[in-house]
Amino acid sequence: MNPGMRFGIIGSGSWATALAKILTDNNNAINWWVRNESMSKHIQSRHHNPNYLSSVYFDISKLSLSNDLTKVITESDCMVIAIPSAYINETLKHLPRDIFSGKKLISAVKGILPEENLLLNDYLKNEFEFPLSDYFTVMGPCHAEEIAAEKLSYLTFSGTDEEIANDIASHFSTEYLNTIINNDVYGVQYAAVLKNIYALGAGIAHGLEYGDNFLSVLIANCADEMAGFLQKVGISHIEVGVHEMQDDITHKKNQNYAASAYLGDLLVTCYSLFSRNRTFGNMIGKGYSVKVAQLELNMVAEGYNASKCIYMINSNNVGFSMPIAETIYKILWQNVKVREGFKQIEAVLV
Repeated sequence: MNPGMRFGIIGSGSWATALAKILTDNNNAINWWVRNESMSKHIQSRHHNPNYLSSVYFDISKLSLSNDLTKVITESDCMVIAIPSAYINETLKHLPRDIFSGKKLISAVKGILPEENLLLNDYLKNEFEFPLSDYFTVMGPCHAEEIAAEKLSYLTFSGTDEEIANDIASHFSTEYLNTIINNDVYGVQYAAVLKNIYALGAGIAHGLEYGDNFLSVLIANCADEMAGFLQKVGISHIEVGVHEMQDDITHKKNQNYAASAYLGDLLVTCYSLFSRNRTFGNMIGKGYSVKVAQLELNMVAEGYNASKCIYMINSNNVGFSMPIAETIYKILWQNVKVREGFKQIEAVLV
């Protein structure tokens, strides 16, 4: 572990707050960018976020809160970006082009930038000339609410340099959090995007009052569709039951598609009551309009924009058959009636 590494966090929602808890619980001091000044003052005076995970109390001596994003980035060695993908461009666009030079960036973003149809690393390369070698991702399965309750969870850290990824992960390892390392930067991000779309579909099915039997078949087919897309875009090691190597001492298997960041995250996001995408989908299934569901949820469901982004990426570049994801997109964006859409999905399930 590099004890001198100074972390900065961009974002103040539930996931950013959970990551701040993890880092400070592990005795890391952090610079924390909070957009809302009143929230910043509340955290400083009352020691908890008033809007998200309010049960989590912080040691204020480990927090340096600021509304000045440039200051937070400048004073940090490793930046954690934990804001919804739809707000990335708005948040970062006025920053100097070289501001991230020499920094490590950790993406906790589980979406695609909707205006650009880009993963965060590709956006950073275009706008800030930021190299992939200094870019890392932190993915689940891991709900912020369970972090707040200190229920055992798992985070996967991905980077092209696994040694650096392991060093970064060591700062997040606690009694209630296990960390896993891989080098599949693109694969884990696409998996995180797709699982949110499918969780939306699972929620819609629940809202339409399909039973557990149907839901299990739906999610199994979603898993298969997701694996096929990942293979089509060039991601390897996603076969279930197939491992390229095994540690001779610990006998720990290398990751494949059944690992936590792929199939594991899909399952928990589709089934968990903490899943905002499932909740959003449930409201759509019960007859809410997209706009009303967004207002009611009062949090960003990444699967909504992601459904359109994946549809465009797949249509323009990949060309893989994705009837489930495509139908969810058409329900959300092209006014296909929910029950009619799910009748179409029923017909393709195996």
